[in-house]
Amino acid sequence: MARRRFQAPKPERIGNHWYLRVYQDTGTAGIRKRQRIKLAPASMPEREVKKIAAEMLRPMNSGLITAGSAVNFATYVQSIYIPTDLPLLATTTQESYGGMIAKYLEPRFGSLCLRDLTPLTLQQYFSGLAADRVAFPSILKIRDAVSSVLRSAVRYGFLVQNPMDGLQMPPDKRGRQAKPVSSPVQFQELVESMTEPYSTMAYTAVWTGLRVSELIGLKWRCIHADSISIEQRYCRGDWSAPKTRASAATIGVSPEVIARILRLKSLTVRVKAGRGTRSYKLVKSDDPNDLVFQSVKDGRPMNDQNVLKRHLQPAAQKLNLPFVNWRCLRTSHTTWLVQAGADPKSVQAQLRHTRISTTMDIYAQIVPAAQRQAIEKLTEFAGPQPIGTSLSHYCPNNRVN
Repeated sequence: MARRRFQAPKPERIGNHWYLRVYQDTGTAGIRKRQRIKLAPASMPEREVKKIAAEMLRPMNSGLITAGSAVNFATYVQSIYIPTDLPLLATTTQESYGGMIAKYLEPRFGSLCLRDLTPLTLQQYFSGLAADRVAFPSILKIRDAVSSVLRSAVRYGFLVQNPMDGLQMPPDKRGRQAKPVSSPVQFQELVESMTEPYSTMAYTAVWTGLRVSELIGLKWRCIHADSISIEQRYCRGDWSAPKTRASAATIGVSPEVIARILRLKSLTVRVKAGRGTRSYKLVKSDDPNDLVFQSVKDGRPMNDQNVLKRHLQPAAQKLNLPFVNWRCLRTSHTTWLVQAGADPKSVQAQLRHTRISTTMDIYAQIVPAAQRQAIEKLTEFAGPQPIGTSLSHYCPNNRVN
């Protein structure tokens, strides 16, 4: 990286504009080129032009713009970020960031240098996404992708600070999105309409609150008489530790759930194969390190999306149930615990969240039945109020004209 030099050139009036000649990094270590930058129209007073020049030179002389910041955005992403940082992320995150980079970021910023991605440039871009009616969830994914790229640029010394810090995202005009929740009766109908082992997977998910990646990564050594231990998770080819330190824990489980899981060892299923059928044992091997939920054909780890699209959602659609996914099962588990009267700290421990606010604000959904009970308790406390009571009864100093 080239050594920074102090620059204090004087603005020059050439033709119809004021210009400034400065040395800028080319992106090649140790090489700078002198370039002419247009500052203002020639009609502007020299004093004002000098103020503009001083503002432009300050980040260069303060080291806020580094030699590496001259690297092209697309070059940095393809040669450094994708081979170095992206593989460290979860597979699903890699797919999401890769799609956002290819579809949105490279077409817009690919020809710019890293230093050209200023807070103003990025704020204008995200404000424009809202004007172009880009869906709000997509805007958040784009934000996460560009933040990840620029954080890595700061980490490796290409930028001094992340220009995404402090940016304001467009408001979500969809309003508050209620998390889907099923009732115990609806869920029972759903489980009965599914085949094994997918029925037991859904049953275990809703009565334990396990994430689907933890469910698929569950091994027989983790199943105890009245509890389940969460040690690993599996997601589309990747084995990893649980999501957070608090997620790696042992949770209490009802005997019915344990019994249903153990029942898988004795079950076989018949699958159509051409004109005939084949029989498969649901549990090929139950050694301590073997999976609890094994793919029917070869016993390998399952794919959560395949189970969702081929078994869980079709069964829900046949029953005319609202939108159902894996998170819906976890949300339902939390909501049922709250409705049953469990204290918040116990619910947090069961969900294995680091913060209780995550449990109560995001996962525990307030349902109409619970609201009606709260209103009924309020009415019992305050007593019945006469219909038509005027405002002046409570505010005697106010006159109603």
